[in-house]
Amino acid sequence: MLRVELTTQLLRIRTLAVLACLAAVPVVAGFSYASEAGHRNGHQTGLFGASPYSALNHAMASMEFIEPLLLPIMVALPAAAIASSDREWGILRYLYVAPVSRTRLLAAKFGALAVLTTLATLCVPAAGLLAGLAVFGWHPFHVIGAPDLTGGETATRVLSATGYCLLCMLSIATIAFALGLLLPRGIEALGATVAFVIAAAIFNGSPTLRSVQAVLPMHYWQDWTRLFDPTGTARLGTGIAVQTATIVLAACAAALVLFRRDPAA
Repeated sequence: MLRVELTTQLLRIRTLAVLACLAAVPVVAGFSYASEAGHRNGHQTGLFGASPYSALNHAMASMEFIEPLLLPIMVALPAAAIASSDREWGILRYLYVAPVSRTRLLAAKFGALAVLTTLATLCVPAAGLLAGLAVFGWHPFHVIGAPDLTGGETATRVLSATGYCLLCMLSIATIAFALGLLLPRGIEALGATVAFVIAAAIFNGSPTLRSVQAVLPMHYWQDWTRLFDPTGTARLGTGIAVQTATIVLAACAAALVLFRRDPAA
């Protein structure tokens, strides 16, 4: 089932378009700042300011730029489709008759969800790295206001940041997946997920809603950027706990919907 689900989703034009759009942003950004190679990007600070110094700088800056809105939308698109496509095509009931148990079907869909989310997330730093190599070259990771990172420090921080970003995207993908099973059509699940991301961004920007912000997974999405501050410290424990809890709750909701509802409903 997992192989069938992956083959079906990976060969779709929609999935290829999502990956192409995600890869295009770092490439276009890299070439647009080609004249700044080896220098600070204007008056920008943080990862954006250090983007032209090296390929890895550009890759991480691309992730910071895309992660808050574009990446979750692109991740939610295939996630909602994975959940709703069988029902929309009218083949879900026939899968059960085949017979394919609901547990096996759910496991295959979760596996496909994890693979596609990983591909979409890694597509951003991979494209940023390749574009950065072509435009800025391979140099030590530069941190504004601090010495360049060593190879070991760079590897540790980049891998930690990428893993954390992946966990964050898995949380929103699981939410979109649960909504795809709950709502009649995949486009409705995608719309609800996008509305949730935008509303969370609004809540996250309000200083009077700190109690609400604390339970929103989006509130912790960019905590990884502190790994590349001059101090090089980041407290990711709370963010990891919130993302994991979100994934577990959304996965349980998805399982409850799939096991309780009529397959054609």
